[in-house]
Amino acid sequence: MSEPTRQRTLWQRGIAAPIRAFLRTESASAGVLVAAILAALLWSNVDTGSYEAFWRTTLSVRLGGAEVSADLREWVNSGLMTLFFLVVGLEARREFDLGDFRDRRRFLLPFSAGLVGLALPALIYTVVNLGGPGAHGWGVAMSTDTALALGLLTLLGRGVPDRVRVFLLTVFVVDDLVSLLVIAIAYSEQISVLPLVISVLVFVVLVVLRVAGVRSGVVHALLGVISWLALLESGVDPVVVGLGVGLATSAYTPARDDLERATGLFRLFREQPTAELAREATAGLNRSLSPNSRLQNMFHPWTSYVIVPLFGLANAGVAIDGGFLARAYTSPVTLGIILGYVVGKPVAVVGTTWLITRLSHGRIRPPVGWLAVAGSGTIAGIGFTVSLLIATLALRGQELDQAKVGVLSAVLLSSGVTWAVYHTTRYLSPKKKALALLGTSEQLIDLVDEVDPDRDHIRGPANASVTVVEYGDFECPYCGLAEPVVRDLLTDTDLRYVWRHLPLTDVHPRAQLAAEAAEAAAAQGAFWPMHDLLMQRQDNLRIVDLLSYAEELGLDRERFHDDVKRHQHEARIAQDVQSADLSGVSGTPTFFINGQRHYGSFDLETLTAAVKTARARAVIERHQAARTA
Repeated sequence: MSEPTRQRTLWQRGIAAPIRAFLRTESASAGVLVAAILAALLWSNVDTGSYEAFWRTTLSVRLGGAEVSADLREWVNSGLMTLFFLVVGLEARREFDLGDFRDRRRFLLPFSAGLVGLALPALIYTVVNLGGPGAHGWGVAMSTDTALALGLLTLLGRGVPDRVRVFLLTVFVVDDLVSLLVIAIAYSEQISVLPLVISVLVFVVLVVLRVAGVRSGVVHALLGVISWLALLESGVDPVVVGLGVGLATSAYTPARDDLERATGLFRLFREQPTAELAREATAGLNRSLSPNSRLQNMFHPWTSYVIVPLFGLANAGVAIDGGFLARAYTSPVTLGIILGYVVGKPVAVVGTTWLITRLSHGRIRPPVGWLAVAGSGTIAGIGFTVSLLIATLALRGQELDQAKVGVLSAVLLSSGVTWAVYHTTRYLSPKKKALALLGTSEQLIDLVDEVDPDRDHIRGPANASVTVVEYGDFECPYCGLAEPVVRDLLTDTDLRYVWRHLPLTDVHPRAQLAAEAAEAAAAQGAFWPMHDLLMQRQDNLRIVDLLSYAEELGLDRERFHDDVKRHQHEARIAQDVQSADLSGVSGTPTFFINGQRHYGSFDLETLTAAVKTARARAVIERHQAARTA
């Protein structure tokens, strides 16, 4: 497979930031974070003095008589980490606007699992440390590290479907949100009311500007900095500003009208390449994307590959020797953290999920199988970023070092238990493995218009368990690259393929004519032969070319020409375009597999894996339907 055929759909290339892109960034950055943790441990054990001296170096910023002064560790923990929580807030908002939480009922289960997954480990820690010097550190055992957990899940749970990672992420979002509120409320210094009120008012102004459509990045950044400084002065940890801004930033799919308007601006610039038109074209492109998408694209790589690893480097260092480890592993602080994460997290996630499923009589179920729920619970025992952030606020001296040992030990133990959970799938039959990982819950359907055999153009058996719908454009080069992949998929005798038109007339001037030619051929019973010719000859779509194709296929040339000339099938194509708009499709090729949008590459390996997952879920649904019949 050549490299161009591994391109993603236009949707995936940047129009929206789907959850799989988030997962890939988080997973890949886990290696960088692990390297930073090891570097911190090595540095602190080779030269403890220089490690602490460096991170305690004071950095001051002065403007006139005003000054903000803090050591480097605090700048990382309360400054740069604000951007990390901005990304967390953006992801949470995107899930509500575009993801599974569009159905608000689906938020109940991960919300509850996330809350209990915070409370039970904190309770276990409190019981173990009751009355001791480390009792105030109960918040250390609460939060899961999203980046590290997802990255290790990729290594430990090979072959785990994306749906498992999505479920895990939704639990983590609740985890992070509540943990941050704990930091703001329970681990802030003495609170000063006036700066807190100023910060809240500035934040309200920022939200009003967003609702009003004011998109100036400079204005929003300035207001964010003012709110951050006011919170810092109030005594509340200012990282909460990032979370608030993220939650207030809406996510939406770009409208086709906005994209066409951006194309028009680019064409004007192409005709007259002036600086003014360049600015207008750039602004038009930016306006077509949601603020959420733009901010994710801007900050997520930085937080994943720079800020969180830098946080690990600044906070994971602890001098270790045999005597220290002996004291640490018998201390209530270390034991409380380990028990909270390794025991409390999985019990909370699995128990809460089971209880809600049972109480709702199955109406509310996890979107994955029970083995995947168990694996999600065990991998949730990996805490680092927020745990160490709370530890640095709540503990000092040897208790802080013991907390670091507990957090790192919980990472190792939870990783081992997670590997054991997913390793058991090797001993299951394919059917039982699919049920254990995918479960029986219904999935949200993204495709608005169902496939209609009386109207749609279909290849493959009518009773196939998997239906692949492609919205395509005969002049789109990416559709041409996807075509041989689709042909390979069609060798599957249990797959049905549907083509729907989405001519992108603003960038492909002959696409509409080619679509009408395909429909004119369909009127004579030759849609698929014409479809294949058009995909093979994308560079030759003039009317004279189309007429020659009609002759080549043995069609009635006069009837064909008359249909194309009079635009007899324009309304039929408009129906496909309307269904694409309703389903949030704005680029080609866009694939739907059993009604769910495929976010990702359209190479053979990726699409085949998606088809296998859809088939496994279809088998489960048929089995469940047979049992209830």
